Amino acid sequence: MAIRYPNGRQFKGPSASKKASQREITYSNRGMTLEEDLNETNQFYLEKKRAVIHKKPTPVQIVQVDYPKRSAAVIKEAYFKQASTTDYNGVYRGHYLDFEAKETKNKTSFPLQNFHDHQIEHMKQVMIQNGIAFVILRFSITDEVYLLDASHLIQFYDQKKSSRKSIRKSDIEKYGYLIKIGYHPRIDYLQVIDSVYFKDES
Repeated sequence: MAIRYPNGRQFKGPSASKKASQREITYSNRGMTLEEDLNETNQFYLEKKRAVIHKKPTPVQIVQVDYPKRSAAVIKEAYFKQASTTDYNGVYRGHYLDFEAKETKNKTSFPLQNFHDHQIEHMKQVMIQNGIAFVILRFSITDEVYLLDASHLIQFYDQKKSSRKSIRKSDIEKYGYLIKIGYHPRIDYLQVIDSVYFKDES
């Protein structure tokens, strides 16, 4: 199936072999991608009535459909209706949360090319409305996960044209917060949210 962006460029996802290699990076993450871990974590939060946070659906315009059987339809071509903003949003303790999740195989830095102008602009708009915006970053090789407030990401992103094209891991350690990897929930980022954004309300 061909899926295209609004500008007509074809979307090329990772190949099956690449997906397999990404899912088997370390034993400690049990082959789970960051997205799968977060989806599982958010489901746990929902079941425990701690927060309502979901992955945003990506709107797709279907262009061509084949019907090899009466009971089955195969989508042959589709387009993303619009550029996506961030991965997740929801409500926690009466506040709006909005965040992006990214992972890298790099050991010492996080490439800024993983982010896009429209995502940065979206996070700026969320912050203007006093929403809580951040990114969750995973270093896949070491299975370390950090929460970095959007304000720091925006600063690094705005400087990339004149300086570094990536964020040093040492800077993520300095400005971000390490999220402890657990079992259930897997990535308990609300613990960090409590200590960073609600420390005066505890």
